[in-house]
Amino acid sequence: MVNFQLERTAPLSPDEAWRRLTEWPRHGEVVPLTRVTVVTPGPNREGTVFVARSGLGPLAFDDRMEVTVWRPPAEDAPGLCRLEKRGRVVLGWAEIEVRTGPGGRARVVWREELRLRLLPGLFDGPLRTAARYVFGRAVNRLLRRA
Repeated sequence: MVNFQLERTAPLSPDEAWRRLTEWPRHGEVVPLTRVTVVTPGPNREGTVFVARSGLGPLAFDDRMEVTVWRPPAEDAPGLCRLEKRGRVVLGWAEIEVRTGPGGRARVVWREELRLRLLPGLFDGPLRTAARYVFGRAVNRLLRRA
């Protein structure tokens, strides 16, 4: 199991950063070899379920997630979205927090606990490094794209 945290400040309002980070199909546009399908009807809320399918052919796997906390940013209150990962391969959770940062820009904190079923703890270090890179790059790209 690995835990990591990413922090970003973007020249966006908190509402716009929230919108960009929680449009689930867009994650498939910025994560290589991944397609995201929302299973439940919109709008996003607690109970929304989506699946990120990553990989190629027989090496692909599904990362099924459910939104368990959905509090968009409001006035001076930060937004918080918690996702529970409930796939056969990928387990854990992710939290996306969006608040007002310096100069009115959006401050984003992404926290994640990630477990890959059957992957020995010996691989936690490389998994953490890879996850920080992939998710960090994805967050950067999501915040840059309108």
